[in-house]
Amino acid sequence: MQLLDYTLGDILEKWVYESPDREFMVYPDRNLRFTYTEFNERVDSLAKGLLYIGITPGDKVGIWAKNVPDWLTFMFATAKIGAVLVTINPNYKLSELDYIIGNADLNTLCIVDGYRDSDYVQMVFELVPELKQQARGELVSEKFPFLKNVVFIGQQKHRGMFNTQELILLGQHVDQSELETIQETLSCYDVVMMQYTSGTTGFPKGVMLSHHNILNNGYSAGQCMKYTQEDKLLCCVPLFHCFGSVLATCAIISHGATMVMVEDFDPLMVLASVQKEKCTALYGVPTMFIAELNHPMFDMFDLTSLRTGIMAGAPCPIETMNQVMSKMHIKDIIIVYGLTESSPGMTATRTHNSPEVRATTVGFELPNVEVKIVHPETGEECAPGEQGEICCRGYLVMKGYYKNEEATRRAIDKDGWLHSGDLAVKNESGFYRITGRMKDMIIRGGENIYPREIENFLYQMPQIEAVEIAGVPSPKYGEQVGAFIKVKKGMSLTEEEIVDFCRGQIARYKIPKYIFFVDEFPMTASGKIQKYKLGEMSHDLIRKMGKEII
Repeated sequence: MQLLDYTLGDILEKWVYESPDREFMVYPDRNLRFTYTEFNERVDSLAKGLLYIGITPGDKVGIWAKNVPDWLTFMFATAKIGAVLVTINPNYKLSELDYIIGNADLNTLCIVDGYRDSDYVQMVFELVPELKQQARGELVSEKFPFLKNVVFIGQQKHRGMFNTQELILLGQHVDQSELETIQETLSCYDVVMMQYTSGTTGFPKGVMLSHHNILNNGYSAGQCMKYTQEDKLLCCVPLFHCFGSVLATCAIISHGATMVMVEDFDPLMVLASVQKEKCTALYGVPTMFIAELNHPMFDMFDLTSLRTGIMAGAPCPIETMNQVMSKMHIKDIIIVYGLTESSPGMTATRTHNSPEVRATTVGFELPNVEVKIVHPETGEECAPGEQGEICCRGYLVMKGYYKNEEATRRAIDKDGWLHSGDLAVKNESGFYRITGRMKDMIIRGGENIYPREIENFLYQMPQIEAVEIAGVPSPKYGEQVGAFIKVKKGMSLTEEEIVDFCRGQIARYKIPKYIFFVDEFPMTASGKIQKYKLGEMSHDLIRKMGKEII
């Protein structure tokens, strides 16, 4: 398979020229439809608006929103002017947003009104109080020296913020030739997107991805599913994550096909949208497919248009795989494995593989990708059946971590191999199976959670002497967050106090589901805490507490 050398702007314009009236993006719940031509016109208008307010190539533009219609407009508008889109998890709370704005050197932050119990507008005013006193476009923030603009994605007006419609109107003052001149200077190897991921140490790191990284990775995934222009993908996975922005958006745009969107995952909305738009593809983590299959109205919907899709983010039970293939008609569903640093797909099953292979392995290398398993200590390549660290090399490897050369050197060795931190085995047939993690990452329903981040946060509680966060095996989510806490002598602490301390400050999915008060931690002979043993002992502790394992 030949690699593509387009920028995101180039590939969009290719389809405007070749298939101007084909639908690119549809929101069926409000009958909002954009052809490739209409979408490109909106992208250009917004891109010129961003130029008007002073955004230049290389500037970081953060987007903090669920899958709203203009999320993709911002993705392509920033790409066309050479800016870097920094995607922000909608579940983030105040301390996490604070960290991202500062660490990413955001020039512009684009927000919606909020998500679930979070009021984004008030949170931004709390972090950037100067917005209420200073003119738009002239922001000088004491805390965030790089931050110059805040944009509200929508029609409402807020003090100190531009809104989308105003940017589009301001863009009329910028000549189209100015936008085209910038586009001509861009390379497909430029960084186009930055996604924050929890690493093996410290706080989340900004993974720098180029047009070349993400467009080719999406294209490869689409090729594995045999995408054509006639395909319609129902995308219910989040765009802030590579699953949505790469495996969905870049797979569709590289094949000139159609995105059918839902703003937030709702199994009933997914089923209704598939039927209404006659979608051919559907994505999700296993818990999403399980929610759809178990919905009481499942049998009311015609899903016979479905053919293919991706299940990723967590291991899939074989029973679920069989039901997805039979009851949902997704006979050609594939599994994709990877990480944000690999853009994200490294391996995938193929449509002709058996259901068992698709449920028990992560397939084999994507085209133009090298994968190997190495011994964690010696670095020697492992023989089939021998467990080691899975690594990859090729176009998919990130450009690096933003402002963190040391972490980049640890992740990518001198020969260009990206070390995943995941343990895997390759069988005699060439299929890879993920067997565990070298790092302590918790994966809860497809969300990566880094224990130290939660531990550092909880250490702010004066009653806590020591805390260890570990994954608790969960039949529903794969893992839940467990907190093992030693309380200081003479002090007291309750589960409710800990949960209240977390609420509104860290994302809901990071708040410990299980809290255990312990006198000591399992240790190695050299005095290191054995996190895996905490996970192993958690079920006994839960039962002793008279609680249910979820």
